[in-house]
Amino acid sequence: MASAAPVATWHHVLLLHARVEGRLGTAVQRRHGIGLSEYRALEHLAAAPKGELRMQELADRIGLNQSSVTRLVARLNAAELTYRDVCPDDKRGVYTVITEAGRARHAEASRTYAETLSAALHEAGQADPELASALGDLRLQVGAALETVR
Repeated sequence: MASAAPVATWHHVLLLHARVEGRLGTAVQRRHGIGLSEYRALEHLAAAPKGELRMQELADRIGLNQSSVTRLVARLNAAELTYRDVCPDDKRGVYTVITEAGRARHAEASRTYAETLSAALHEAGQADPELASALGDLRLQVGAALETVR
């Protein structure tokens, strides 16, 4: 039988994840008008060479299935944050490409995301001493990333 300690710790991590994701989603939606999946898609596209990724590659990076990423990209396209392009080497391949408006929205939302993440991890660390040390390390890394966004 498995030890209860790792299971209990895992449940703490899952609860932490749910709370942090909820705060991140709310902050990004309220301040920038995009959902968390849209933000993460823009993040991956902004970091990609030429600002483009195949649809399946984008789906893999943000953890969505093909159908969900197709709907997500349709929303980004409608908001003119991305556009679709056909792969020149394989006409069956479809790319999603970030626009300048998408880059600007991502840049604006990145600061909100990092600040909200840092605050949520700080509060979670204060509420749960078992995770405080690990969260402290993570907060330091997020703080360093925030400095590069500024």
